[in-house]
Amino acid sequence: MNIGSLITRHASFRPDHVAVVFEGARITYRDFNIMVNQLSNALLRAGLNKGDKLATVLSNSLELLTLYWACAKTGVVIVPMSPLLLPSGLEGLIKDSDSVMVITAPDYAENVDAARPGLTQVPDEAYVIIGGGERPGYRSWAEFIDGASEAEPPDAGLGDDDMYNIFYSSGTTGKPKGIVHTHFIRAMYGSLFANAWRMTPESVVLHAGAIIFNGAFLTLLPAFYLGATFIMHKSFAPENYIRTIAAEKVTHVVMVPSQIVAVLHDPSYAPDKLASLKMLQSVGAPLHLEHKKRINEDLPNRYYELYGLTEGFFTILDRTDADTKLASVGVAPPLTEVRVVRGDGSDCDIGEVGEIIGRGPCVMPGYYKRPDLTEAAMKEGWLYSGDMGYLDEDGFLYLADRKKDMIISGGVNVYPRDIEEVIIGHEAVRSVAVFGVADDKWGETPVAAIVTKGEAGLSEEEMKNWINARVGAKFQRVSKVVFMDDFPYNAAGKILKRELRDKFTAE
Repeated sequence: MNIGSLITRHASFRPDHVAVVFEGARITYRDFNIMVNQLSNALLRAGLNKGDKLATVLSNSLELLTLYWACAKTGVVIVPMSPLLLPSGLEGLIKDSDSVMVITAPDYAENVDAARPGLTQVPDEAYVIIGGGERPGYRSWAEFIDGASEAEPPDAGLGDDDMYNIFYSSGTTGKPKGIVHTHFIRAMYGSLFANAWRMTPESVVLHAGAIIFNGAFLTLLPAFYLGATFIMHKSFAPENYIRTIAAEKVTHVVMVPSQIVAVLHDPSYAPDKLASLKMLQSVGAPLHLEHKKRINEDLPNRYYELYGLTEGFFTILDRTDADTKLASVGVAPPLTEVRVVRGDGSDCDIGEVGEIIGRGPCVMPGYYKRPDLTEAAMKEGWLYSGDMGYLDEDGFLYLADRKKDMIISGGVNVYPRDIEEVIIGHEAVRSVAVFGVADDKWGETPVAAIVTKGEAGLSEEEMKNWINARVGAKFQRVSKVVFMDDFPYNAAGKILKRELRDKFTAE
């Protein structure tokens, strides 16, 4: 099993089909395969072999996309790092991953330089920089690949269980952990999701989120599995995103909720500009019902939602169920099972909230070098998510919240998402995040942070009263409302509730 063989295959059987569109460049499968081969042979020439780890500190770029496939062909394990990491974080993760090469760009080189003294396993000649001319202590990208053969690299002898990547968790729920994916798991991503999204070799995929995060692979891998066209933006900008969908007749997109909200509220948005879409998918965090309803009204029969863990199980709300089960996150795809369990591991009743667990062909073999964490997360073959939810009578999954985000007020479990769904219904509210803060009487009490759609002219007290008149129970009443210009997000586009909570507590 070698997912890198997909590029070789398409170069043989559909060589003139456009594989990649990036920054004005349109690259056919024939030419992309040549680029991948040259980089593969450059990696081998530099002394890297099957199983060696290569860390990247890069934003979206053609070089990073090519590295994904060169590593696939050679068996080198790619370890993408967030460019937002500070030197201490970079040093810790690069060291933890046992990476022996680091590839970065000028924008991030200063942080890499500061981390270098602690990275004794990385030879001085194994630092490579992309763009920006010469930089002391680095080999330039041009020098690194210059003269490398464009022929297919030697067979790496890869099997199903060979490691393809290590993705470190975002760190929003504690110390980051190295999540391992094998070539088999990534092949399943290609096959399973191509089927789930109804993609074909003629599909056109657009992705503007950071491809260092696993959510990108929900469409990246099926696109390359089928030999479709993958359009990548350097960064997300809603107006450019809308323009590209219209101009390129894009068929499939996946976005995090903050991006979806930005598109729907951009002045250039109009449903007819997105008419080519066959799928508009939300992933990464719950999308509030108000936004889902608008998508279904503006772009009927196109909305999909995926709930899942980078560690490896998923549920999918298919476009055919998006009208009748809009509040749910769907059902497990074929070959995957999902259950909701109590603290003792027994199955919850219909409608009873418990922890979501799952198993299937995409579940990781474990956390890198952390059998203790693997054992804590996986029990008898089931992966425990740390997320709370319930199943309805038809087996559809509904999310409550993460265990860590749940508020316990007066001994009652309060789920922030229930309150958020009420608040987003206010005509002036663009985005909302509810979190718990310490309270002497109740233990914890809900606070609502709100981003409005411009100058709403609302006072905090007016908004608080509006919310508390509409929530379903007294324990869901918010103790305070905070208006913000925007929320803190991580590089994957998730709202950092921990930062909001810390900021509020500090004030």
